[in-house]
Amino acid sequence: MVGSYVRRAFSDRELVLTDVSGESSVDVCDAAAVKRAIGEARPDAVLHLAAATDVDRCEREPGWAQRTNALGTQNVVHACETAGIPLVYVSTGAVFPGDTTEPYSEADTPRPANVYGRSKQAGEQSVAALARHYIVRAGWMFGGAGRDVKFVGKIVRLIQGGQTRLEAVDDLVGSPTYALDLLVGIHRLLALGAYGVYHMANAGSCTRHACALAIRDALGNPDVEIVPVSSDRFPLPAPRRSEALHSLKLGPLGLTMRPWQDALREYVRTELCAPVRP
Repeated sequence: MVGSYVRRAFSDRELVLTDVSGESSVDVCDAAAVKRAIGEARPDAVLHLAAATDVDRCEREPGWAQRTNALGTQNVVHACETAGIPLVYVSTGAVFPGDTTEPYSEADTPRPANVYGRSKQAGEQSVAALARHYIVRAGWMFGGAGRDVKFVGKIVRLIQGGQTRLEAVDDLVGSPTYALDLLVGIHRLLALGAYGVYHMANAGSCTRHACALAIRDALGNPDVEIVPVSSDRFPLPAPRRSEALHSLKLGPLGLTMRPWQDALREYVRTELCAPVRP
């Protein structure tokens, strides 16, 4: 989801792009491969996007989450440390306990409520040991069009598929984050060289129900009924908590994130509703 926008957000940079498979493959779980790739590329910075993000699989298979999010990140950290290269690590609001609907800031203390959050926090702790690092926490991610298997992509596909009644949770709060806006923000942050921890979600917060209503409006389907329900309606392996974010640190640097409603509307209308070319 995020990686698909790297070329667009960093169009002014020479890029060395890798993935877990394919022609330019680097598995972050392979320490030697990571060290070799970073040592050969000698980049100005490393943007570490690899992650195990299936929250329920993380809960069922904690070893899988640990290998990628904790040990894999540790491998990237060690390679950057050896090469003397700054690292950008994309993290998540799930590192917080989620016991309040008030947004978490960079000053709040992480205390994850599930395996996914704990594995991402472990990654943060490794990254924080680097002298030059950026830990950038995002919220409820959306983006990637066909790669979007999370909430926004699912709701759009259901409505486009003819569903006229949907249920959405209204007792948990988060901050939707457009993956493109996240990368544009990271690009600007890198230019400033202001290392540290940042929250980079789109401005504002909402429930899943409010987000679904905004999706319905962006699609122009006002007749679709969106019913608010409790999170108990959808029992899942991993506990879900509120994870709204706001930043105390971006404003003083002259950096802002646009409201989530504007970002969501643009994404739905330009990427998920774009005409199919013959």
